[in-house]
Amino acid sequence: MEKKKYSSYAEIDRDLEILKLEKEINYQKLVLSFQRTKESITPQNIVNGFVSSYTDYVKKSYPQILQSIIPFIINWFMNKKRGS
Repeated sequence: MEKKKYSSYAEIDRDLEILKLEKEINYQKLVLSFQRTKESITPQNIVNGFVSSYTDYVKKSYPQILQSIIPFIINWFMNKKRGS
């Protein structure tokens, strides 16, 4: 980083004011980010996330589940009709 040469105190004051404002902006961004994170970590959001991921998994696995359960159901009905 190259050193900046100032020709007056007004330039120094202006750069210090800019740095102060940038610092405040970054601080406010950090506070906002923290608040959003805090709001997103609620029991309701955690449960909703768990349920949505579980339903997505079941929806994707539904054909495989049916393929493995249907033979058992057919055998059960056949055995029931035979009286076993």
